Amino acid sequence: MAIWTSEIKELEKLYESLKGQLPDLVKELERLIKADDENMILLYSRRCLEVIITDLCECELKRPRKTEPLKGIIDKLHKEEKVPSHIITSMHGLNELSTYGAHPKDFDPAQVKPVLNNLDIIIKWYLKCKQIITIQTTEDTEEKVQLRDQPPLEEIKRERKKGVQEKPDKLYKNKVVLTSILILAVLAVAATFLYPKIFRKDTLETLRSSEEQIVIAIMPFQNLTTDNTKNFWQEIIQNNLITSLSESGELTVRQIESINPLLQADNLTNYTSITPSIAKAISQKLNANVFIHGSISQIGTIIRLHATLIESETEEVIKPFQIDGTVDNILHMADSLSVMVNNFLIITVLEKEAPPIFQQYLGSTKSPDALRYFIDGQNAYWKGDLPAAIEMLLNAVEIDSNMTVYTINTVTLAVAYSNLGLYDQAKKWSLLAYTRREQMPRIIKLWTNWLYAKFYETPYDEIKCLRQILEIDDQMTVAYQVLGRVYFFLQQYDKAIPEFEKALAICKKWHITPIGSSYYTFLSRSYHKTGQLKKEERLYKKTEKDFPNDEDLIYGHAILSLNLGDTVSANRYIKRYISIKKERSISEATISLGLAGIYTDADILDKAEEYYRKALLLDLENPERLNTLAYFLIDKDRNVIEGLELVEKALELRPDHYDYLHTKGWGLYKMGKYYESSDVLQKSWNLRREHAEYFPEAYFHLEAAKKAITGQKDN
Repeated sequence: MAIWTSEIKELEKLYESLKGQLPDLVKELERLIKADDENMILLYSRRCLEVIITDLCECELKRPRKTEPLKGIIDKLHKEEKVPSHIITSMHGLNELSTYGAHPKDFDPAQVKPVLNNLDIIIKWYLKCKQIITIQTTEDTEEKVQLRDQPPLEEIKRERKKGVQEKPDKLYKNKVVLTSILILAVLAVAATFLYPKIFRKDTLETLRSSEEQIVIAIMPFQNLTTDNTKNFWQEIIQNNLITSLSESGELTVRQIESINPLLQADNLTNYTSITPSIAKAISQKLNANVFIHGSISQIGTIIRLHATLIESETEEVIKPFQIDGTVDNILHMADSLSVMVNNFLIITVLEKEAPPIFQQYLGSTKSPDALRYFIDGQNAYWKGDLPAAIEMLLNAVEIDSNMTVYTINTVTLAVAYSNLGLYDQAKKWSLLAYTRREQMPRIIKLWTNWLYAKFYETPYDEIKCLRQILEIDDQMTVAYQVLGRVYFFLQQYDKAIPEFEKALAICKKWHITPIGSSYYTFLSRSYHKTGQLKKEERLYKKTEKDFPNDEDLIYGHAILSLNLGDTVSANRYIKRYISIKKERSISEATISLGLAGIYTDADILDKAEEYYRKALLLDLENPERLNTLAYFLIDKDRNVIEGLELVEKALELRPDHYDYLHTKGWGLYKMGKYYESSDVLQKSWNLRREHAEYFPEAYFHLEAAKKAITGQKDN
C-alpha cells in the first residue's frame, strides 16, 4: 500500500463531489487519483494547481496567464493580497516539489505525501473562495456543485415556465471556469448537419498564412428544440461565446451591440430565419473574416449545441464544433463550446508565429498554452536565451506530452541543456525521445536518431542521420546548419562551408531572415579558419542588417578587424561587445574570458594571457577559471609547467572532471610523458562519454598520445 493512500482518498471525495462541474480541475483530478506512479501523481498534482492558478490570474488579477510561470503568478497573488499567506505557502510547496515529477529529476517518493496534502488544502480553499457549495440534487444523493456566477437551476426553470423570449437583464459574463468540460456523449459526433459542406483545408491554410488578425462575428444561436421557452438561450450562448473569445487577447471579436442591431434592422428577430448566407452578409458588414452560425437542438433529454465556423467571403465551412449535455448544464456546455472554438482559432493564430521550419508539426495539439510555450521556447532557443527556452519548453511538455512537437521539444531541450553544459539533463531528454522513436513520423524519428548519435555515438553517425533527413526534405535549413556544425567541430571547414551556405541560400530564396544568428556565426568562423577573410567581411555586413547587436557576431567581427590590422574598428567592436555583456549583467570575470577568447582567436597571445589571468584573479576559487588558463598556457605552449600546476589545483576541487583531466593529459603530452598522458586522456575520454558528448579535440589528443607511444615502441 502506498504511503499516500489516505491523501488520495481525500482527493477522491473532492473528485466525486465535483463530477460534471469545474471540468478542467475534474479532468486532472481524475488522472491523479487513477495514477499508480509517483512521477505521474506529481505531474497531475501540478496540473491541478495550474488550473486553479490560471483561473485566479484571470479572475483576480484581471488578465490572461499566457506563458508566465506559476511561481510568478503565485507571487503576484500574494503581493496583491488575493490569496491568504498560508495558501500561498501550500501553493509554493506544491509547485516546487511537483517539478520533480513533471521533469526528469530524482526525488524521494515520500515527498508525494506533502504535495497531495497541499493540493487538498488548496482545492478546499479554492471552492470556499469561489463560493462553490455541494447540494443534493439527485435521488441517489450524489453531490453536484453550484457555481457562484451560474444562474440557479430554479431560475432557469422559472424562465422556461414563463416562456421568456426577451433578453435577460443580466448576461452571465464572469465565468469561474472557461475550460473544456467532460460530458458523456450519448450520441455519436456527427458531421455538420445544417450545412453539409466539405471541410476545406485550403480555407484554414488561408487563415493561417494571412497577415491580418482574425476577426470573428458570432450570430445568435438558433433554437431548433420546438420549445419556445428556450429562446432566451439563443443570445445567452451567443454572448457567452463573445465574452469568452474576447478574453483571449489574440482575436478581434465583434460585440453583441454591433451584431444584433444589424439583425433587427433587417427584421431578423426570429433567429431561426438566419441562414448562413444572411450571416455571411452581416459578418461582411462588420468586416469579419469568419463567423459562427450555431444551433440548439434536443433529442430526448439530450441537449446539443452545434456551431460551425465559416469563412465570410466564400461561405465555406472551416470547422464544425459540437457538444452534448443536459438542460441543467447548458451554460457549462456553452463554456466548453467557447473553449473549443477559442483553442482552434488561437492555435491558428499562434501557428503563424512559429518558425517556418516547425509549422508542419504544429497541428497535433489542441492546447493553445502548450503551443504558445513551444513557439516561445523555440524562439528563445534560436535567440540564444537557453534558460528561458528550457523553461518554456518544459512547460509545453508538461501541458501536452502527447503532441508531435513534444519530440521536437525533447530534441531542443537536450541541445539547450547540452549548450549550458548540463549533460546529465541533456542525455535524459535524449533517451526519453529515443524510447518513443518507433511511434514517430519518419523525419522526427531521424532527428531523434541524430540526437542519440550526438550523445552516445560519433559525429559520423550524426552525419549519416542528417544526410537521411536531407534526402526527405532538401529545403530544411536547420539540417544543413546542424550538418555544417558537425563538420566544423571535426575541423573539416571545407566541408562545413557548403552546408552553411546552402542554409543561407534557402533563406534568401524564401525571402526570410535566418531563425538564429548562428547561421552567420559558424559560416563566418569557417571562412576565417580557411583564410577567406574577404568573404567573411562581406558576410558581417549582412549580419549588421539582420542581427545588429548580436554579441557572437560582434565577437567574430572584432577578431576579423584585429587580423586585418584595423585596430580602430576592432576597438569599436570590442567596446560594443563589453557594453552588451554589461547590459545583461554579466560578471567582469566572464567578460574578461570573452576578451581573452577574442585575442586568442586573433593570435594576439600576450593580450589573451593578460585577460585569462585577470579572469582568474577576479574568481580565484573557481576551478573553471584555473582550468581555462591552464589549457591556454599548455595548448599555446606558453608555460606548460605552470599550466600543469594550475590544473592540479582545479583537480583538487573536482578530481573526476573530464575537462580538467583532458587539460592535464594534454600537458603531460606536451612534456613528452606519453604513457602518463595516454592514461589520463583515456580516463578523461571515458568520463566524457559517460557524462557529456563527443568532443573531437579530446579524441584527437587521445589519438595523438596513443600514436606517440606506438612511435616510441617502433624506435
